[in-house]
Amino acid sequence: MDDGVTGRQYREALDAAHRHALSWLDTLTDRPVRSETDADGVLARLDRTLPAEGTSPTAVVDELAEAVGPGLIALGSPRFYGLVIGGAYPAAVAADWLVSAWDQNAGARQLTPAAAAVEEVAASWLLELLGLPARSGVGFVTGGTMANFACLVAARDAVLRGAGADPSAGIQHAPAIRFFAGGAVHVSMVLAGRLAGLGAPDTVGADDQGRIDVDGLERSLAEGTGPAIVALQAGDVHSGAFDDFAAAVEVAHRAGAWVHIDGAFGLWAAASPRFQHLVGGLADADSWATDAHKTLNVPYDCGVAIVRDEAAMTAALGAHAAYLPATTSVSDPYDRVPEFSRRARGIPVWAALRSLGRRGVVGLVDGLADAAAALAAGFDEIPGLEVLNDVVFTQVSLAASDDATTAALGEWLRAEGTVWASSSMWRGRTVVRFAVSNHGTDAEAVRRTIDAVARAAAALGIA
Repeated sequence: MDDGVTGRQYREALDAAHRHALSWLDTLTDRPVRSETDADGVLARLDRTLPAEGTSPTAVVDELAEAVGPGLIALGSPRFYGLVIGGAYPAAVAADWLVSAWDQNAGARQLTPAAAAVEEVAASWLLELLGLPARSGVGFVTGGTMANFACLVAARDAVLRGAGADPSAGIQHAPAIRFFAGGAVHVSMVLAGRLAGLGAPDTVGADDQGRIDVDGLERSLAEGTGPAIVALQAGDVHSGAFDDFAAAVEVAHRAGAWVHIDGAFGLWAAASPRFQHLVGGLADADSWATDAHKTLNVPYDCGVAIVRDEAAMTAALGAHAAYLPATTSVSDPYDRVPEFSRRARGIPVWAALRSLGRRGVVGLVDGLADAAAALAAGFDEIPGLEVLNDVVFTQVSLAASDDATTAALGEWLRAEGTVWASSSMWRGRTVVRFAVSNHGTDAEAVRRTIDAVARAAAALGIA
């Protein structure tokens, strides 16, 4: 870039963004997690009239930061436990900034060789860490829902071809596909099934922690014929429980079904020797989905779709036209995702993995689980409160003696601001759910969280 006006404007605008970003990041550990105002409050701070004349880039950045600052929730705080949202490692944040500056459309290998190459390395590292087949196809999408969707599209077309149908003719001309999941199936899987034309899955039951009823799955598969897809789960959103993959995959494959595993946060258990007992049989499935912005702690947005049979993935998701650059020896990135145009999401994944190394990833996974266990132990010492789930990974579901009091507990915590935890319904009861997803949730963050919950219990007269 030359030293003309354009170059100077870039430098000044990026310097302003850098200043505001560091001001935000420097306060994450100690600031209240809640926002100071709501969306209407932010709207009141924004000039909502489209100006006739432009504004300098630096002034725009300054105006944006000043207007939205009070409406920011500290999602990257080590005491944010809502919605399974991780933080972001420094190397991944910096790499993501470069992705924006480089402005590469990571669809075609020929058009953006740098992005494609880095993503191919990141993909190979992911497969190695998670113990998945080395020749699997990997696509970087927006999040867990689109990762599930991409995998279900590949599954849909593969089982239709297996039934002798032509997927390109459309599902309206194909045999009906049977779609099964456990009773605690996540809403993202339900939505992905609808988007893929499968509809919501038929649920086959689950145990009290949300693990699929394998006997119920076997009965359901035996009750009909025709192509089938089975969705399993690595990490229940309330309990953290993992389906019995070895048993469920064997039952499903014996019936000729494709097996997909939704592992938005839980797939990463496969990277840790401590949690191998939770993931036995996981690698025998046909496809897997995860969110790198959850357990791996890279910036939004970055889901990962993985399909054992890369040819099936590219056959379902790939599309070509005369104007599109293409390679012949390997598939293009846009052959493995639903998009032609996208940012190079795999580069921050590469940066996080390069920064952490194998031991760092294991330490990250183990540390999140240790923090969840420490939270549960601390909550158990507070009279009137009960941890409802078996804490096997990174989720803790807490309740008081009645739903109204539990709801009040969640509201008090979110308003007070030391922590932010989600309220939900699980097993017919209101719960406050603590999802440990941030690498910064250390012993001090755990101590402050337990102290906040104890203060809430005292303030609400829970005993």
